[in-house]
Amino acid sequence: MVAFLTRTRGRGRLHWTDWLAYAYLLLGVFLMFAPVVWVALSSLKTEAQILEFPPSFLPYGQVTAEVEGQPEPLPLFHVRMPDGSERVLAQVRRIGIQAQMLDPAAPGEIIRVNINDRRPVRAFDVAWENYGRLFRQFNFGRYLWNSVFITAVATLITLLINSMAAYALAKYDFRGRDVVFVVIIATLMIPPTVVLVPAFLAVSELGLLNSPWGVIWPGVATPTGVFLLRQYMLTIPDELIDAARMDHASEWKIYWRIVLPLTAPALAVLAIFSIMWRWNDFLWPLIVLTRNEQFTLQLALNSFQGELQTNWPALLAMTVLTLLPITAVFAFLQRYITTGIATTGIK
Repeated sequence: MVAFLTRTRGRGRLHWTDWLAYAYLLLGVFLMFAPVVWVALSSLKTEAQILEFPPSFLPYGQVTAEVEGQPEPLPLFHVRMPDGSERVLAQVRRIGIQAQMLDPAAPGEIIRVNINDRRPVRAFDVAWENYGRLFRQFNFGRYLWNSVFITAVATLITLLINSMAAYALAKYDFRGRDVVFVVIIATLMIPPTVVLVPAFLAVSELGLLNSPWGVIWPGVATPTGVFLLRQYMLTIPDELIDAARMDHASEWKIYWRIVLPLTAPALAVLAIFSIMWRWNDFLWPLIVLTRNEQFTLQLALNSFQGELQTNWPALLAMTVLTLLPITAVFAFLQRYITTGIATTGIK
């Protein structure tokens, strides 16, 4: 891996094309990961740190100190004195462009300072309480379970239904097979918002509103999954299936014991896509689910944002926790992506 990443076109030195290639790759890495890193670091800041301008990359907070005679800790500032020296003073209050400050070691004297002559004393301060507050003030465990249940069950049903349809279209020869396949692929051209109302009416008539099954069933059959799996199953030799039939294997056993194991790379790719679709889905759960106890993590994230105020620390912390499961699943299954996509469509 190291030899692959460090090899160059030039002999003994970097060629100008090497500089362009590495610059392009570094730019791509920065554009992809910089927002995620920013969100992760911002989730460790207090609300005052998040709203300060200019913003800071790391969670630096203003240092405070207990001062005798003051009921609350006072913020500390580096103050430039008239004689050019610099002192660390605590600010009692600010009135206009003047700040009333005092020396924590001698709090009896009030010193008036122009706000332009002071700068805050800052230190690295991680607000871990943002994550603890999620479990104390919000039903985070319930939202997590709802998302995991919907994602896991929907993915399993999607893999089953799509693989069965793909197997029939790939290995069964019947009249109208190509027409059925073309119709399935043609549904990709229909915008999802067009079928929202019919899907909602069907779910409502079946009594699945405010139920996770109302979120799961409408999207279990996907044309993308059928196309991906069918193209992969075309690479499975027909002789293998014919040999199983000669050994008196049932069609279900051929599908379950032979076809599915051989289609594992393509199933892993479809599983990744399905998990990402379901985990990040917002619009359809928003329509079907109206009770708070049935919300997924995506709907719970939306509840942190109000008309007049947004709870940024809790919103960012929950966003990071929402990203962790999908990142772990992608890291576990990503080795199948190249294999599945590279062999799809090859006969």
